Amino acid sequence: MPTTKQLLSSVQVARFVAQGYLCLDGIVPQETNQRAIEALASGMPAVPYGTPPAQAFPPGTFVHDLLSLPAVAGALESLVGPEPTVDHHAVHVREPHEGRAQLLHGDAIIDVRPDAFDVQLMYYPHEVTPDMGGTLSVPGSHLRRINETDIGRVQNLRGQTRLVCPAGTVVLVHHGIWHGGRRNDTGRRRYMYKIRFNPTVPQVRLWDTSDLDDPAVTAELNTYFPWYEHATARLEIHNRVLLWRALTGDDSFDIEYWVTRVSNRPALRSHV
Repeated sequence: MPTTKQLLSSVQVARFVAQGYLCLDGIVPQETNQRAIEALASGMPAVPYGTPPAQAFPPGTFVHDLLSLPAVAGALESLVGPEPTVDHHAVHVREPHEGRAQLLHGDAIIDVRPDAFDVQLMYYPHEVTPDMGGTLSVPGSHLRRINETDIGRVQNLRGQTRLVCPAGTVVLVHHGIWHGGRRNDTGRRRYMYKIRFNPTVPQVRLWDTSDLDDPAVTAELNTYFPWYEHATARLEIHNRVLLWRALTGDDSFDIEYWVTRVSNRPALRSHV
Protein backbone atom coordinates (compact mmCIF):
# COMPACT_ATOMS: atom_id res chain seq x y z
CA MET A 1 0.00 0.00 0.00
CA PRO A 2 1.42 3.47 -0.88
CA THR A 3 2.49 5.60 2.06
CA THR A 4 3.13 8.95 0.34
CA LYS A 5 0.64 11.61 1.36
CA GLN A 6 -1.77 12.45 -1.44
CA LEU A 7 -2.13 16.22 -1.40
CA LEU A 8 -5.28 17.74 -2.84
CA SER A 9 -5.28 19.70 -6.08
CA SER A 10 -6.32 23.35 -6.36
CA VAL A 11 -9.57 22.24 -8.01
CA GLN A 12 -10.34 19.95 -5.07
CA VAL A 13 -9.58 22.67 -2.51
CA ALA A 14 -11.74 25.14 -4.46
CA ARG A 15 -14.55 22.56 -4.40
CA PHE A 16 -14.13 22.31 -0.63
CA VAL A 17 -14.27 26.11 -0.33
CA ALA A 18 -17.49 26.15 -2.37
CA GLN A 19 -19.22 23.08 -0.95
CA GLY A 20 -17.82 22.94 2.58
CA TYR A 21 -16.90 19.26 2.49
CA LEU A 22 -14.82 16.59 0.79
CA CYS A 23 -15.95 12.95 0.66
CA LEU A 24 -13.51 10.02 0.45
CA ASP A 25 -15.69 7.00 -0.23
CA GLY A 26 -14.70 3.60 1.16
CA ILE A 27 -10.99 4.31 1.55
CA VAL A 28 -10.47 2.66 4.96
CA PRO A 29 -9.55 -1.07 4.92
CA GLN A 30 -12.14 -3.44 6.34
CA GLU A 31 -9.77 -4.68 9.04
CA THR A 32 -9.47 -1.12 10.37
CA ASN A 33 -13.24 -0.67 10.13
CA GLN A 34 -13.84 -3.76 12.26
CA ARG A 35 -11.38 -2.61 14.90
CA ALA A 36 -13.02 0.80 14.88
CA ILE A 37 -16.52 -0.59 15.49
CA GLU A 38 -15.26 -2.58 18.46
CA ALA A 39 -13.46 0.46 19.90
CA LEU A 40 -16.40 2.82 19.36
CA ALA A 41 -18.78 0.37 21.04
CA SER A 42 -16.52 0.33 24.09
CA GLY A 43 -16.14 4.11 24.26
CA MET A 44 -13.22 6.35 23.39
CA PRO A 45 -11.02 8.03 26.02
CA ALA A 46 -11.10 11.82 26.23
CA VAL A 47 -8.42 13.82 24.47
CA PRO A 48 -7.42 17.20 25.96
CA TYR A 49 -7.86 20.23 23.73
CA GLY A 50 -4.75 21.04 21.68
CA THR A 51 -3.18 17.56 21.78
CA PRO A 52 -1.07 16.62 18.73
CA PRO A 53 -2.58 13.63 16.89
CA ALA A 54 0.54 11.50 17.45
CA GLN A 55 0.02 11.81 21.21
CA ALA A 56 -3.76 11.55 21.11
CA PHE A 57 -3.77 8.47 18.88
CA PRO A 58 -0.56 6.42 19.28
CA PRO A 59 0.47 3.52 17.04
CA GLY A 60 -1.69 0.47 17.57
CA THR A 61 -4.95 2.39 17.69
CA PHE A 62 -7.39 2.33 14.81
CA VAL A 63 -7.37 6.15 14.72
CA HIS A 64 -3.62 6.19 14.12
CA ASP A 65 -4.08 3.84 11.18
CA LEU A 66 -7.00 5.92 9.88
CA LEU A 67 -5.04 9.17 9.96
CA SER A 68 -2.01 7.49 8.39
CA LEU A 69 -3.87 6.58 5.21
CA PRO A 70 -2.25 8.59 2.38
CA ALA A 71 -5.55 10.02 1.14
CA VAL A 72 -6.62 11.11 4.64
CA ALA A 73 -3.19 12.44 5.65
CA GLY A 74 -2.83 14.33 2.38
CA ALA A 75 -6.29 15.86 2.50
CA LEU A 76 -5.86 17.00 6.10
CA GLU A 77 -2.45 18.52 5.38
CA SER A 78 -3.88 20.29 2.33
CA LEU A 79 -6.62 21.90 4.41
CA VAL A 80 -5.18 22.47 7.91
CA GLY A 81 -1.47 21.95 7.33
CA PRO A 82 1.11 19.68 8.90
CA GLU A 83 0.92 18.86 12.60
CA PRO A 84 -2.55 20.20 13.44
CA THR A 85 -3.88 19.70 16.95
CA VAL A 86 -6.96 17.84 18.08
CA ASP A 87 -9.77 20.09 19.28
CA HIS A 88 -11.97 17.23 20.50
CA HIS A 89 -13.35 13.92 19.32
CA ALA A 90 -16.69 12.24 19.82
CA VAL A 91 -18.61 9.07 19.03
CA HIS A 92 -22.03 9.77 17.52
CA VAL A 93 -24.54 6.92 17.79
CA ARG A 94 -27.98 6.62 16.23
CA GLU A 95 -29.85 3.84 17.98
CA PRO A 96 -32.05 1.31 16.10
CA HIS A 97 -35.58 2.57 15.40
CA GLU A 98 -34.75 5.68 17.39
CA GLY A 99 -37.71 7.55 15.96
CA ARG A 100 -36.16 11.01 15.94
CA ALA A 101 -33.52 12.99 14.11
CA GLN A 102 -30.96 15.53 15.24
CA LEU A 103 -31.85 19.17 14.59
CA LEU A 104 -30.15 20.87 11.68
CA HIS A 105 -27.33 22.91 13.19
CA GLY A 106 -23.84 24.30 12.82
CA ASP A 107 -20.99 23.45 15.20
CA ALA A 108 -19.32 26.16 17.27
CA ILE A 109 -20.58 29.06 15.21
CA ILE A 110 -19.14 31.51 17.71
CA ASP A 111 -16.10 30.80 15.52
CA VAL A 112 -16.25 33.53 12.86
CA ARG A 113 -12.60 33.69 11.79
CA PRO A 114 -12.44 34.99 8.20
CA ASP A 115 -8.92 33.74 7.49
CA ALA A 116 -8.82 30.33 9.17
CA PHE A 117 -11.07 27.33 9.69
CA ASP A 118 -11.06 24.00 11.47
CA VAL A 119 -11.76 20.71 9.74
CA GLN A 120 -13.97 18.02 11.19
CA LEU A 121 -13.26 14.47 10.11
CA MET A 122 -16.35 12.28 10.06
CA TYR A 123 -15.65 8.55 9.76
CA TYR A 124 -18.24 5.86 8.99
CA PRO A 125 -16.80 2.41 9.78
CA HIS A 126 -19.75 0.49 8.35
CA GLU A 127 -22.05 0.88 5.39
CA VAL A 128 -24.71 3.55 5.76
CA THR A 129 -27.89 2.68 3.88
CA PRO A 130 -30.81 5.04 3.16
CA ASP A 131 -32.83 3.48 6.00
CA MET A 132 -29.98 4.09 8.45
CA GLY A 133 -30.47 7.82 8.08
CA GLY A 134 -26.95 9.08 7.56
CA THR A 135 -25.70 12.59 8.13
CA LEU A 136 -27.70 15.31 6.42
CA SER A 137 -25.69 18.32 5.28
CA VAL A 138 -26.36 21.44 3.24
CA PRO A 139 -23.66 22.02 0.60
CA GLY A 140 -22.43 25.59 0.48
CA SER A 141 -23.84 26.54 3.88
CA HIS A 142 -20.58 26.73 5.82
CA LEU A 143 -19.90 30.43 5.24
CA ARG A 144 -23.48 31.52 6.08
CA ARG A 145 -23.13 32.32 9.77
CA ILE A 146 -25.78 30.98 12.11
CA ASN A 147 -25.80 30.34 15.85
CA GLU A 148 -25.86 26.63 16.61
CA THR A 149 -29.51 25.51 16.21
CA ASP A 150 -30.94 28.77 14.86
CA ILE A 151 -31.96 26.75 11.81
CA GLY A 152 -33.21 23.78 13.85
CA ARG A 153 -36.83 24.47 12.92
CA VAL A 154 -35.97 23.94 9.24
CA GLN A 155 -36.81 20.40 8.17
CA ASN A 156 -35.54 20.32 4.59
CA LEU A 157 -33.66 22.58 2.19
CA ARG A 158 -33.42 22.17 -1.56
CA GLY A 159 -30.15 20.53 -2.54
CA GLN A 160 -29.42 19.03 0.86
CA THR A 161 -27.57 15.72 0.88
CA ARG A 162 -28.05 12.72 3.14
CA LEU A 163 -24.98 10.57 3.34
CA VAL A 164 -25.31 7.05 1.96
CA CYS A 165 -21.91 5.44 1.73
CA PRO A 166 -19.87 2.23 1.80
CA ALA A 167 -17.98 1.11 4.89
CA GLY A 168 -14.76 3.00 5.51
CA THR A 169 -15.90 6.37 4.21
CA VAL A 170 -14.29 9.57 5.50
CA VAL A 171 -15.85 13.01 5.06
CA LEU A 172 -13.88 16.17 5.84
CA VAL A 173 -16.07 19.20 6.55
CA HIS A 174 -15.54 22.89 7.23
CA HIS A 175 -16.48 23.56 10.86
CA GLY A 176 -19.37 25.81 9.85
CA ILE A 177 -21.38 23.47 7.62
CA TRP A 178 -25.06 22.98 8.48
CA HIS A 179 -25.72 19.35 9.27
CA GLY A 180 -27.63 16.90 11.44
CA GLY A 181 -27.89 13.16 12.05
CA ARG A 182 -31.02 11.62 10.52
CA ARG A 183 -33.10 9.03 12.33
CA ASN A 184 -32.13 5.38 12.06
CA ASP A 185 -35.05 3.21 10.91
CA THR A 186 -33.13 -0.08 10.90
CA GLY A 187 -32.47 -2.65 13.60
CA ARG A 188 -28.73 -1.91 13.60
CA ARG A 189 -26.88 0.73 15.60
CA ARG A 190 -25.21 3.37 13.42
CA TYR A 191 -21.84 4.84 14.35
CA MET A 192 -20.09 7.99 13.22
CA TYR A 193 -16.78 9.03 14.72
CA LYS A 194 -15.77 12.69 14.58
CA ILE A 195 -12.46 14.47 15.18
CA ARG A 196 -12.05 18.24 14.95
CA PHE A 197 -8.62 19.50 13.88
CA ASN A 198 -7.17 22.97 14.52
CA PRO A 199 -4.47 24.33 12.19
CA THR A 200 -1.16 25.42 13.73
CA VAL A 201 0.27 27.10 10.63
CA PRO A 202 -1.17 29.70 8.23
CA GLN A 203 -3.54 27.94 5.84
CA VAL A 204 -1.86 29.31 2.75
CA ARG A 205 -1.07 27.15 -0.31
CA LEU A 206 -0.78 23.92 1.65
CA TRP A 207 -1.94 21.74 -1.25
CA ASP A 208 -0.54 20.86 -4.70
CA THR A 209 -0.83 24.24 -6.41
CA SER A 210 0.37 23.12 -9.84
CA ASP A 211 -3.16 23.64 -11.22
CA LEU A 212 -3.82 26.93 -9.46
CA ASP A 213 -4.49 28.75 -12.75
CA ASP A 214 -6.84 26.08 -14.09
CA PRO A 215 -10.16 27.69 -15.15
CA ALA A 216 -11.89 24.84 -13.30
CA VAL A 217 -10.83 26.50 -10.03
CA THR A 218 -12.96 29.58 -10.72
CA ALA A 219 -15.77 27.36 -11.99
CA GLU A 220 -15.83 25.49 -8.67
CA LEU A 221 -15.81 28.71 -6.67
CA ASN A 222 -18.71 30.04 -8.74
CA THR A 223 -20.98 27.06 -8.01
CA TYR A 224 -24.59 27.83 -7.08
CA PHE A 225 -26.65 25.52 -4.88
CA PRO A 226 -30.44 24.98 -5.04
CA TRP A 227 -31.19 26.46 -1.61
CA TYR A 228 -29.78 29.85 -2.61
CA GLU A 229 -32.03 32.64 -3.75
CA HIS A 230 -30.41 34.27 -6.76
CA ALA A 231 -29.59 37.57 -5.07
CA THR A 232 -28.43 36.09 -1.76
CA ALA A 233 -26.13 33.71 -3.61
CA ARG A 234 -23.89 36.72 -4.15
CA LEU A 235 -23.12 36.70 -0.43
CA GLU A 236 -21.83 33.13 -0.69
CA ILE A 237 -19.67 33.97 -3.73
CA HIS A 238 -18.33 37.03 -1.91
CA ASN A 239 -17.41 35.00 1.17
CA ARG A 240 -15.79 32.27 -0.93
CA VAL A 241 -13.64 34.83 -2.69
CA LEU A 242 -12.50 36.20 0.67
CA LEU A 243 -11.59 32.70 1.84
CA TRP A 244 -9.84 31.84 -1.43
CA ARG A 245 -7.82 35.04 -1.21
CA ALA A 246 -6.73 34.06 2.30
CA LEU A 247 -5.87 30.50 1.25
CA THR A 248 -3.86 31.54 -1.80
CA GLY A 249 -2.38 34.82 -0.57
CA ASP A 250 -3.73 36.43 -3.76
CA ASP A 251 -5.64 39.60 -2.89
CA SER A 252 -6.42 40.26 -6.56
CA PHE A 253 -8.57 37.16 -7.13
CA ASP A 254 -12.24 37.88 -7.68
CA ILE A 255 -15.44 36.63 -9.33
CA GLU A 256 -17.68 39.20 -11.04
CA TYR A 257 -15.91 41.92 -9.01
CA TRP A 258 -18.02 41.06 -5.92
CA VAL A 259 -15.17 41.75 -3.49
CA THR A 260 -13.37 44.37 -5.57
CA ARG A 261 -16.34 46.72 -5.70
CA VAL A 262 -17.18 46.53 -1.98
CA SER A 263 -13.56 46.95 -0.91
CA ASN A 264 -13.15 50.11 -2.99
CA ARG A 265 -12.22 52.93 -0.57
CA PRO A 266 -11.33 56.06 -2.58
CA ALA A 267 -11.13 58.18 0.56
CA LEU A 268 -8.47 55.89 2.00
CA ARG A 269 -6.46 55.97 -1.22
CA SER A 270 -6.56 59.77 -1.31
CA HIS A 271 -4.60 59.94 1.95
CA VAL A 272 -1.84 57.56 0.84
